Amino acid sequence: MSRLTISLDDDLHRAVKETAARQGRSIGQIIEKSLHLYGIRSMESARQLVEKARSHARYTEEEATGLVVEETRSHRAQ
Repeated sequence: MSRLTISLDDDLHRAVKETAARQGRSIGQIIEKSLHLYGIRSMESARQLVEKARSHARYTEEEATGLVVEETRSHRAQ
């Protein structure tokens, strides 16, 4: 597992710390979950998502990739 140092403003740090305590999780787990919810994925995970979309909808690889990109952008814009 890799380590990462980030800087947060005091209010955000306090909010993350409180959320972690309330949920019984570490700050790292809260941040990791947030990144996943934001749509951050490894390339392998993205490839698997494209393959899943293709197999369920019978799209070509190009069509499935386009849909995944569109959905990811839409989700990140929220």
